[in-house]
Amino acid sequence: MTAMRRFLACLLGFLLALSPAAGHAAPDLTPLTIQTAAGQSLAFRVELARTEAERELGLMYRQKLAPDAGMLFLYPTDRPVAFWMKNTLIPLDMLFIKRDGTILSIAERAVPLSEATIPSAGPVAAVLELNGGTVSHLGIKPGDRVECEALPPGG
Repeated sequence: MTAMRRFLACLLGFLLALSPAAGHAAPDLTPLTIQTAAGQSLAFRVELARTEAERELGLMYRQKLAPDAGMLFLYPTDRPVAFWMKNTLIPLDMLFIKRDGTILSIAERAVPLSEATIPSAGPVAAVLELNGGTVSHLGIKPGDRVECEALPPGG
């Protein structure tokens, strides 16, 4: 990403965060379910990040996230990925998801504003970000399955 694109993405996020409607805009939300090995079916509503620009902005500058909300980052091909929390104001849990919907690995309670990289444990097709603490509170573990119409086909 060029320096100008990074600047514009940051500026857009900052302006959205300051706008009166920040956090009140009605993004398109997609249903997503996590089926746990313990037999639970956990329902969430997620925003989709499909394009490079959407993935780069992610949840930066957000001041809150509803308990049942999240963001699903989708990749056109399986790949190892790494995230960071620069310009992200809320702690997040990151679930790294294989093409077949299986959770490969989880990073819990990522520290807001940190520039430390948070890598997947291997190639993934998607990453789900939820409020920090959600994974431990609900007992979500690697091996559990994510179901969402937006997930890439395959597996």
